[in-house]
Order: sequence, then C-alpha cells, then structure tokens
Amino acid sequence: MPEDYSNVPVPGWIGGFAQSDPAFAYPDPDLSSLPLLDNMDNIDKLERQQAVLWPEFSWQTVPGDEASRCFQMFSPDISRIGYTSEGRVYSIICPQQGACSPSLGCLNVEVTVTGQRGWVDETTKTMAADMTVTGKVWFSPSAKSSGAGALLWHLFEGLGKDFPHDKAHAIEVATSLKGDPSQPVFPVRSGETRAFESPDFARHPEAWDVANLLVEIGAVKPTGEPMVDAFNKLVMEIFNAASGNLLLQGNTLAWNVWFTAPELVDRAEWRAHAEKWRESIDADHGSPGGPGTAARYFDGRPFEAGEALLAEELEKIWRFIRDHV
Repeated sequence: MPEDYSNVPVPGWIGGFAQSDPAFAYPDPDLSSLPLLDNMDNIDKLERQQAVLWPEFSWQTVPGDEASRCFQMFSPDISRIGYTSEGRVYSIICPQQGACSPSLGCLNVEVTVTGQRGWVDETTKTMAADMTVTGKVWFSPSAKSSGAGALLWHLFEGLGKDFPHDKAHAIEVATSLKGDPSQPVFPVRSGETRAFESPDFARHPEAWDVANLLVEIGAVKPTGEPMVDAFNKLVMEIFNAASGNLLLQGNTLAWNVWFTAPELVDRAEWRAHAEKWRESIDADHGSPGGPGTAARYFDGRPFEAGEALLAEELEKIWRFIRDHV
C-alpha cells in the first residue's frame, strides 16, 4: 500500500482570505485585483505550505495527435506552494528535470516562476493561483566530457561567448495562456485537468489535494549574440527531438500537481531550499526527493526518440561549426 499523504494538516489554519473578495470564488476565480509578486520578495510572510511530491507533466509528442501524449513526473519534492495562515499565496516553487541527448550530454530544464498570486483554502482543500513562468534549459556539468558537447563547450569558452553552461545563462523559452500567446498570465486551479485523461501511474489518490495548469510554449528569447542565438536554436531542436517536443513552440505543456498535507513553513529552510536549486538540480546528481520518471505513453510504453537521433544530432552540430566558426 502507498503511504497516505492525505492526513490532517498541522494546527494553526485560520483561513478567510479566499472569501475576502467575491471575485475569488469558484467556478471562475478572478484574481486580477491581486498584484503578481516575485517569489522571493515575501518569504517573511509565509506561515504554511503544501509540498508537491508528485509533479506530473503531460504533452503531445506530435502536436495535434492525442494518441502521442506522454506522461512524465518531474523531480519530486522540489515544488511547493507557500501561504499565510489566512490563505494568501506569496510564493510558488516549480519543478526541474534532467534530459539527456546522445551527443550533447545532459541538460537541465526548469519551469521558473516569474510572478504569482492566489489563495489556498485548507478547509475545502481548494486553491486558485495565477502564474507567469519562463522555461529554462542549460547544460549540466557532464556536457564538458560528452563528445560533441565537450567540443562545443570548449569552443564557446575560447570565443568568450555566453553559451548556456549554467542557469544564469540558460536558454529562455516564453510561455503564455493556452491559445493566447499575448497573455503571459495563466491559471492554476483545483482538481485534475479536464483537457485529457491521465493513466493510473500518473495519478496519486493518496495525495492531500491536486491542482492543474496548462501553458502554451512560446519562442526562444534572443540574446543579441547571433552565434549564441543560432546555437540556442540548435540546442532546442536537439532537446525537443530527444524529449518528444516537450518545449516545442506552439505545443501545450500540462501538469497535475499533487500535494502533501499542509505543514508549517520554516522560512530559513524555504530560502535555503530555493537557493539550493536556484543554480541547478544538476541532472548529473539528481534532486532532493529522488529522480523523476521516464516519459511514457498512456499504456505505459516508454517514449523513445528513435535510433536515427544521434546521427541527426551530429550532422546538425557539424553544420553549426561549419557555418559559424
């Protein structure tokens, strides 16, 4: 039997913030009266939290083909939502995951929260939040010794270019509300997504509660360096080929986030937790809660990128070196 995480939360819940504005109520919560806040600006106000032990992601590996949908749990126990005893949300930490390509080595991918607002109601096991996020992709240290990845790493070091060798120089991918690329704010709402059915291996009835969100993947942010932009474009092509178009422009990335029961926030630990993973979970060395799962189709079959991927990757890399160096 799986461990039960739906137990009674720690004492101290007051509540009331979800009811402080009629516009906040379901079935269509409107949170626009609240400012979007930076994740680290109000840590001193956090009193309670729910940890996301199971961040279950899903996307179509062939956009438009529902039969191609994959499911993958990102690294557990990194994500969490933090709020006051009254229920006002002040911080949301989102997940990271590692992905590896045959030629470039391992890459880190993170959903970085750039703004958030919302409420939690422990009494009804509901929540509503809005977020803005940026997808970030950067190399794990193992790329220094991974064949073509090592060659490119040293090449860029020699040229003095800011290639994505760490999170500070990550490739940034814009996101938006599904169906509206002009709207960067998208909702997080209670319950599992109704956009598709999830298989049993991606569901966690032992959780305290669950919320869901859908985000449309946008364009890669230019750096202003033509060579770096061309390289980042190459990396994203290879990354999407290896991951099944996880961050392909126009694709929709969905996730159900399954929470453990509410607990008290240790603010020093919260800061340390956020700082520890600010630079990277490092795909080479894992995450605090253990690794995520491999991408699988609904019937449990593993996603496989295809035998020709390595040859295609190497051809693209040599073409880049020929054209830009």
